[in-house]
Amino acid sequence: MPDRVVQDFPLFPLGLVALPHEYVPLHIFEESYRTMIGECLERGTEFGIVWTGEDGGQDVGCAMEVARVLERMDDGRLNILSRGTRPFRVIETVETMPYPAGTVEFLEDSEEIVDDDVVELAHAAYSQLVRQATDSELDTEELEVMSSYAMAATVEFGLEAKQGLLDLRSENARLKLVARLFRAAAKRLEFIEKAQVRARSNGKVRFG
Repeated sequence: MPDRVVQDFPLFPLGLVALPHEYVPLHIFEESYRTMIGECLERGTEFGIVWTGEDGGQDVGCAMEVARVLERMDDGRLNILSRGTRPFRVIETVETMPYPAGTVEFLEDSEEIVDDDVVELAHAAYSQLVRQATDSELDTEELEVMSSYAMAATVEFGLEAKQGLLDLRSENARLKLVARLFRAAAKRLEFIEKAQVRARSNGKVRFG
């Protein structure tokens, strides 16, 4: 099992939140980050994305692996597809690396029995949202093994909601949260669909 505390872990402060299982395309152009990603590719190691805004950076981020190099440009820039692997907490930042880095602790969930009823509610809400958004049905066996992170990674939520999921150390709590988020997203989608129908009908109710 990998060490829970890792020193000199590469950190990528960005204006986004990544989740385990989520695929995030990145354009790497600054020299320091080109060095970072180059070392990760050479060593097969991870880097971490931490949400950083005007008020500073979050303590909890998501480790990423380079799933695929999409494009290498002549000037050294890279387009990569990264994939979230596991959450971590930044214990302290370090200034001795050629790129942002820190000492991080990889986080584990609390020991608990995952409630089957909570799982069922979250899966049902997710399935309904997918059906509503794509007109397709999820494979039952595929759905049954999807965790809260796996489901949430396929839906675009706001940054606060995603950070909230990343901060939780309970799968039961995350499942309850994603179920609420999925239901809210489905309601917003239904509202948009109704608004589009009204717009197409020019405000009139049509029969036949």
